[in-house]
Amino acid sequence: MKKKHIDVWEKCLKVISDNIPMQAYKTWFEPIRPIKLENDILTIQVPSQFFYEWLEEHYIGLLKKTIKKELGINGRLEYSIIIDSAFKDAKPYSVNYPTSDRRATKNKPMNMPIDINKGKSRDIPNPFIIPGLKKIKVESQLVEAYSFDNFIEGDCNRLARSAGWAIAENPGKTAFNPLLIYSAVGLGKTHLAHAIGLQVKSNFPDKTVLFVKTEQFINQYIDSVRNNNQNDFVHFYQMIDTLIMDDVQFIAGKDKTQDVFFHIFNHLHQNNKQIVLTSDKPPVELKGMEPRLLSRFKWGLAADLQVPDLETRIAILQNKLYKDGIDMPYDVIEYLAYSITTNIREMEGALVSILAQSTLNKKTIDLELAKRMIDKFVKNTTREISIDYIQKVVCDYFDMPIEAINSKTRKREIVQARQLAMFFSKKHTKNSLATIGLHCGNKDHATVLHACRTVNNLVETDKQFRVYVEEINKKLKI
Repeated sequence: MKKKHIDVWEKCLKVISDNIPMQAYKTWFEPIRPIKLENDILTIQVPSQFFYEWLEEHYIGLLKKTIKKELGINGRLEYSIIIDSAFKDAKPYSVNYPTSDRRATKNKPMNMPIDINKGKSRDIPNPFIIPGLKKIKVESQLVEAYSFDNFIEGDCNRLARSAGWAIAENPGKTAFNPLLIYSAVGLGKTHLAHAIGLQVKSNFPDKTVLFVKTEQFINQYIDSVRNNNQNDFVHFYQMIDTLIMDDVQFIAGKDKTQDVFFHIFNHLHQNNKQIVLTSDKPPVELKGMEPRLLSRFKWGLAADLQVPDLETRIAILQNKLYKDGIDMPYDVIEYLAYSITTNIREMEGALVSILAQSTLNKKTIDLELAKRMIDKFVKNTTREISIDYIQKVVCDYFDMPIEAINSKTRKREIVQARQLAMFFSKKHTKNSLATIGLHCGNKDHATVLHACRTVNNLVETDKQFRVYVEEINKKLKI
């Protein structure tokens, strides 16, 4: 003979299945298990805090009506929630929540008691000291300036940006979960991570979005161990809808922190919560990570941000100046974009230095001021000669526009300048012949080889040409 609580719940399910789509029924009601029936209170077990909140948000009306239909006017529902302790040596514990009374609890924070093992009751704090569990209020820690509007798209970041935008439109329900954005420092991965979070908040105001630096996460975990409330720490992070974790490489070698993050990651992923990570390396190069965690990083998409090309660097500078309402001569912007090629943050820092020098000394911003400030700035940073920079030096030397060197014209002086740009690109960069040709008028590798041979021959036979080469080479090394 069936136990009464099972019989009552099966009758409830029959009514519920007739009133909601079958897919919703399978997702949200099939995992539920009836536990007991006492004093007209039916206790059902749900697999997570997320389940409880979803049922309360979307199906509480249907649940209450169904319970009252089966148990009478005094019939009530209570949840028993399974919470994964997130530690290998500890068992999951359960939390008993009553159904909410929306009239009584509106605009009031809910402090739910938790029964852990011996039935001790206490409120759950969270690492950000913000009370309330039913609808947690979390400061997202997102920077408004780091939006998609301020993130310039180029070939260097198109894949990562497109994936980020898709995530913001449908968080947790795309193939890009997790999204791991990786690059060297100063190329915009933190900006893109903030942009995703801001767009999620804009599209879905009710979702809880949190941006957290990995060092902050580690310190919070250490505090939870010290205060013996690790379960509360894990529980807090399991309630986040979109978790953005910056510089995840810092948990390498920290076994306990990795263990905690592994369980948080699993819970969020299984419940279709979005995870966005940033790192200075791709997953395959992350040393000191547990294999099970690394494998999960590879579930979604790992997208890199590359060094931006000249056009993208110029667009970044122009956008920043436009946002700040500042006019600057194009030749100054172009010179700055040519001079600092590998780090957007350093390039923007040099721009600020030029503006400060102009304001403090009441000097007009011109190319002379820019050269003086940028050359000083570049000397204090690691300077890498790029193909773009070589083309700029060569074109300045021969007093011709940069467009000429990439045109299809066969004029002798332009062909010669193009060949010199190819020659110095091979000499001073690590780019392949094919890459050099692509940047110098969309030529093939054979054309680059021919150009290098031609330059070497002319250096040996043409005194004036040898002077050109020596002087250009000196300018490149300044």
